[in-house]
Amino acid sequence: MKIIKGLAAAVFITLLSCRPQMPLIRSIYPQTGSMGEVVTIKGAFFGKERDESYLTIAGAQPTGMSYLEWQDDEIMFRTPEFGEAGLVFVYVKGKKSNGVLFTNAATLPRPVRGDETAAGPRIIAVTPPSGTAGALVSIRGTGFGNSRLNGGVFFAWNARTTASAPLEARVQEFVEVSEVEFGYELWSDREIRVRVPDGASGGNIEIRAARGNSPPMPFELSGRPGTKTFRDKRSYTLNYSVNVKIGEAQAPNTLYLWIPRPASSAAQRNIELLRSGMEPFVDNYRGISLYKLDDLAANSDIPISLSWKIEVYRVETTVWPQSVKQESNSPINTAYTHSSAQFPTDDSRIVNQTAAILGRERNPYVKAQKIYEWMTGGNFVWESRSGGDIFSALETKRIDSCLAALLYCTLLRAAGIPCQPVAGVLVSRNRETMNHYWAEFWIDGFGWVPVDPAMGAGAVAAPFGVHENQPHFYFGNIDSQRIAFSRGFSNLSPMDPRGRTAAHDRFYSLQNIREEAIGGIESYSSLWGDITITGIYAQ
Repeated sequence: MKIIKGLAAAVFITLLSCRPQMPLIRSIYPQTGSMGEVVTIKGAFFGKERDESYLTIAGAQPTGMSYLEWQDDEIMFRTPEFGEAGLVFVYVKGKKSNGVLFTNAATLPRPVRGDETAAGPRIIAVTPPSGTAGALVSIRGTGFGNSRLNGGVFFAWNARTTASAPLEARVQEFVEVSEVEFGYELWSDREIRVRVPDGASGGNIEIRAARGNSPPMPFELSGRPGTKTFRDKRSYTLNYSVNVKIGEAQAPNTLYLWIPRPASSAAQRNIELLRSGMEPFVDNYRGISLYKLDDLAANSDIPISLSWKIEVYRVETTVWPQSVKQESNSPINTAYTHSSAQFPTDDSRIVNQTAAILGRERNPYVKAQKIYEWMTGGNFVWESRSGGDIFSALETKRIDSCLAALLYCTLLRAAGIPCQPVAGVLVSRNRETMNHYWAEFWIDGFGWVPVDPAMGAGAVAAPFGVHENQPHFYFGNIDSQRIAFSRGFSNLSPMDPRGRTAAHDRFYSLQNIREEAIGGIESYSSLWGDITITGIYAQ
């Protein structure tokens, strides 16, 4: 009898230990937030996958798309619309966790700072409430201001962080509507019309204007023909300089210098000027700062040095070709497929080569892939620096990364696919830099897709070409071991029709003018220094 009782007790204990545990919330971060912001719950017994599990905030349940991560000890989600405050509960297989208080930041009292704050921007409606990259969105409200000035529209942006990253690293970030994508169509005090920028994610929209920042308004990304992930952040601090030595000169005279800035994009963010040796005449024109040096004395030396801090992310994309649809009359398509001196798409040699590569292919994404495979498939001898232009590259089959980026863009544009070259530097792990060029093409509803033909062909040796499976990786993906200084080709106009202009070939940005001498400058020399990396922080 005692044996039977002992067995019964053992069975009872075993069954008890097999029962599913109650989900447990240990912490929530942040404890206050607005609709669309990312919230992290830490605890236990949530289950390895969400399946039919869910959570609620003050009775409101997030949509399925709002869940960013669901692990046994951690849940990440976007806050749904809810009241002033309420308890958060996690439901797993019919079992309910303990409750933790979460407060709606939009309902918290705000300090009054006068009439200007009271008249700050406020969003009333976003039409449509969802869309994809490049889609036109109307934002109606009040207090936007009659002109944009230094204001902007910002969409939610997210990067994939490591499990060891601090919670602060997971706070919601934003990406601004881009001029490169013709993002701003209308700005008035009560209505703004913008195009959804590349890299935007589902979450909030904010208006940042002279009168302040608007409360956030939710916006969903839907119908995208693929996925785009930003990860492996690298923070760089870098220096570069221009040193000018004047020979013979007499007043009056002027020397203009067009010095590029690090280019802003969804993958290259939070650009901060740390130090400047001289104030620019024009701070930022198409990503270039213009410096004006007046009445320079003979035999004088003028140094200009710049120091920047910048964050660069690795980009990984997956595109479903069958879901791709292109709009032939979009402003991006018109601007990035037209023929020009740099991209002679209507030249018969380009037209014939494009037709030979593509045949009857009609899908724009597959077209871009076929041209990439043709360029990286052994049809060229790759050199560190080639002479000539894209036509000599086609004839001699000798090419470098600069000509490759220009040729790739020209062939894609001839095929009706928006494309632009990107110029910058590669950065090795021991902080060496090398001028380099790649490209990106646009897919409607998805955004920019990065391509690096030179890296894909294995033409860049160590310590810069370190990625495995380079031919596959560098179509649609790009590493974070690079810094871009120009996206597209900047055709600048001289400041004076009598000015004497100069350009530098194979530089770390693509622009037609770097220097312009006016008046009594008889002779001078300029030394444009290489990019020097002073710090790297990899996350």
